[in-house]
Amino acid sequence: MSRFKKKKSGGTPGISTASLPDIVFMLLFFFMTATTMKDSDLKIENTLPKANQTAKLHKKDYLMYIYAGKPSERYRATLGATDRIQLGDKISSVADIRNFVITERAGRKADAEKYLTASLKIDRGVKMGLVQDIKQELRKVDQLKVNYTTTQGNPVGE
Repeated sequence: MSRFKKKKSGGTPGISTASLPDIVFMLLFFFMTATTMKDSDLKIENTLPKANQTAKLHKKDYLMYIYAGKPSERYRATLGATDRIQLGDKISSVADIRNFVITERAGRKADAEKYLTASLKIDRGVKMGLVQDIKQELRKVDQLKVNYTTTQGNPVGE
């Protein structure tokens, strides 16, 4: 009869950690696939103008971005308060646009070069003279596909 006695000092069994590495790697792969990387660190203010007739671009692989605006508060002490152009991660001048477009074309496939579009993300407070200078430089390098990025809204009610 002594074989059927209850144990008085029995604790709860420990939690198995055998599947813990599987869970950690599953989370790691999820965040690696779900996370997107930033294209560039914006050093300028970029409040886009509004437009009521817009179309969404579906192939963003064929875009090269040119930003224009006043330097943000963080960079205003070193760059000043005048309108600036940002190409990629660098503050640039109008003369640098030509090299930027050539570099972007060289980094693309030959068949994708004809679809390459310059997307201008220009702050609504930028002077039109700077925009005209950007467009002139794009014409000199034969970049004639230009897109103006805006936000949806009423342009008159700003």
